[in-house]
Amino acid sequence: MAERKEALVVLAAGRGRRAGGAVPKQCADLGGRPVLSHAIDSLLSAFGRPAPRLVLVIRPEDRARLEAAVLPHLPADIVPLIVAGGAERALSVKAALEALAAEPVPPTHVFIHDGARPFVSREMIAALRAALLKGPAAAPALPVTDALWRGEKGRVAASMPRAGLFRAQTPQAFVFPAILAAHRAHADPMAADDVAVARAHGLEVAIVPGDEDNIKITHPADFVRAARILAARGDGAAQDRPSPGEETPMRPALRLGHGFDVHAFTTGDHVVLGGIAIPHERGLAGHSDADVVLHALADALYGALAEGDIGRHFPPSDPRWKGAASDVFLEHAARLARERGHEIANLDVTVIAEAPKIGPHAAAMAARIAAICAISPEQVSVKATTSEGLGFTGRREGIAAMATALLTRR
Repeated sequence: MAERKEALVVLAAGRGRRAGGAVPKQCADLGGRPVLSHAIDSLLSAFGRPAPRLVLVIRPEDRARLEAAVLPHLPADIVPLIVAGGAERALSVKAALEALAAEPVPPTHVFIHDGARPFVSREMIAALRAALLKGPAAAPALPVTDALWRGEKGRVAASMPRAGLFRAQTPQAFVFPAILAAHRAHADPMAADDVAVARAHGLEVAIVPGDEDNIKITHPADFVRAARILAARGDGAAQDRPSPGEETPMRPALRLGHGFDVHAFTTGDHVVLGGIAIPHERGLAGHSDADVVLHALADALYGALAEGDIGRHFPPSDPRWKGAASDVFLEHAARLARERGHEIANLDVTVIAEAPKIGPHAAAMAARIAAICAISPEQVSVKATTSEGLGFTGRREGIAAMATALLTRR
């Protein structure tokens, strides 16, 4: 079975005139950041690592504005594919799918999302992924619960049955070759969404539970509702955050994590520890840059979040991380903590090595770690010890590090 490779298409080529304002609604401010930035943040948080291939569909004349709105908020390792959209939604989606099909390794699955929906949950992405194991397409929706009327000239003309009716949401998820073929065969650019295109091509679409917070900003009043959701989430992306005074054993005010890492020596003329290159007679072997300090710290943060370890988010089998700077791993762990509504109280790491000497570099390492995590150097402790000539570190076969991370609720 081919390895699963996901792509995420975010549509941001619309004008959003019904929302009012001088800029497209996806660029409009929501809690100090553009709507589109919130949408992408929530999606990447929901997908976790490895991140899907990100495709942004925009109008060419909006490129500078949208890049300024989105790129500064993306993790350093995520470089989106930017595609020019069409006059209608279906044409924009088709352009994105064709761009993905032209890549050296096209995706196996694709998720198509409206850039004006800033709040996607992890549960929704998990449900879509599970549905795609059983069929070619899936989409989130909410059952219609209100009474339905048909109106004429400002008066109720008839009552309509609501049984079996749903309110569609995005992201809508598909097996990539199936939805690509459907869009290539679809002649009507006015299709309401990708489910309509899929069904016209004979694809069966599973319904997964939608989310009332997964609103699409369409009218000015929607910004008010979105701001309320943002405030309730405490900065916008922290899901499962308790109300004041609601701390429980399942959602503690403090979370503690521990990390440990070790790498063997190999040929080289320096080691990278704590993000700092230190001259040494040998280097460290590893899939990435073998920075045991940052690896231990990242695992400590993931541990505090009950999010496994680096390997879950950045698989060593993925060639993208070959030789990668470990800043990427630690930055992701720190960002994930913030998105879950936590602050880093302090980080403590101990390097276990006979050589090189860590003391002269400890302050620089602490400063670099603090910069990666967006905290103060006073919140970072870097220290070192030897193993008194015992074990593999004592025999100078490698370097180890152990770390502790303490998180507090905002």
